[in-house]
Formats: sequence, C-alpha cells, structure tokens
Amino acid sequence: MVRIAAISAGVAVAALLGGVWYVTAPQGGGGQFADCISGQIAGGSGGIGGPFELVNSDGQTVTDADVITKPSLVYFGYTFCPDVCPLDTARNAEAVDVLAERGEEVTPIFISIDPARDTPEVVGQFASNLHENMIGLTGSPEQVKAASQAYRTYYQSQDDGSDPYYLVDHSTFTYLVLPEHGFVEYFRRDVPPEELADRVGCFLDKV
Repeated sequence: MVRIAAISAGVAVAALLGGVWYVTAPQGGGGQFADCISGQIAGGSGGIGGPFELVNSDGQTVTDADVITKPSLVYFGYTFCPDVCPLDTARNAEAVDVLAERGEEVTPIFISIDPARDTPEVVGQFASNLHENMIGLTGSPEQVKAASQAYRTYYQSQDDGSDPYYLVDHSTFTYLVLPEHGFVEYFRRDVPPEELADRVGCFLDKV
C-alpha cells in the first residue's frame, strides 16, 4: 500500500508541476507556424530548447545537432518510471508510426532525468523496446541538468540512498523540435496519438 501511495503521489506531483509550468510559461510569436499552435507557448521566442550535450546508447557523447536531424518529439523521463513515462513514450511512438504511414519522418527522442540508474545501455534498451527509431539519451548529472534547463523541464529525485526503486517527480510534456527552427510546440500527455500526429503534421506541412 505504501508503494502504491508513493507512486500515486509521484504522478500527482508530476501532473501538478506540468500544470504550473503551462500556466507560467511565456507566450511567443508563431510566425509561419501560427495556424498550428494551440498552446500558450511557441517558437524559440519562448526561450525553450537549445544546445545540449548528452550520451547515446553506444556511450558516445552527442549534441543536439547530432541527434535532431529530422523533426523530433522530445520527452524527458526515466526508465524506472512506473506508469507515466511508458504511457507517454508509447503514445509518442504510436504517433510517429501514424506520421510514417502518411509519409512523414519524425524521430522520437527519450532523455533520461535519472542518470544515476539510467546508463547508456539501460536507456538504449528502453528506447528500442518502444520504437525501433527511438533515440535514448542519458549523461552525467551536469549534462542532464543542462538539457533539462534548456527545455525548462522540472525533475526532482526522491532518492534518499535507501530505496533502489525511488521515484523521480518530473514534468510530462512532449516537445516538437524541427532541425531548422528549434522548438516550435509542446504537447500535453492527454493528447491521443492520432491528434498528436495531426498537430505535428500541421507544422511539417509548413516547413
């Protein structure tokens, strides 16, 4: 019962934090993508996104330029996440498949915010199990923190050194990033795969 309560509390905190982030995030101009934007924030003018340096599943250090070579759906989570992360990343993978059926290539990217447990091998296996094209990234605590700050995400580990199954509270948005434009839109976790594919497709049609 304690474990269930802890999981529920973690999910509730993540949802609350997501809501707080959504309300307080600044708004930006839409430019060429104005017709596609449905959130309160959009485009680089919101200060979201930017350079990062992380480690891929092969243990190689990579930058955002190495990874985001196609339109990408970027998600910050962790592999030990009991329910939120698997559901969100599976949703993203399904949306990517829907887009592929429409002739659009989009890369799903998973960035761990739990570098203590998420080694390159662990992240790589997690990503490949969800989608053959999903890129899993981890890194040092400093690298992960810098990437998280670039995308203005939140995470807080509950690790007290005594429980190997500790939870990590975190925000749960998925970010659409285009190689030539950077961050252009975010999606909440309650958006279903087909709708996500439709909304991403709107941006791709205008590139």
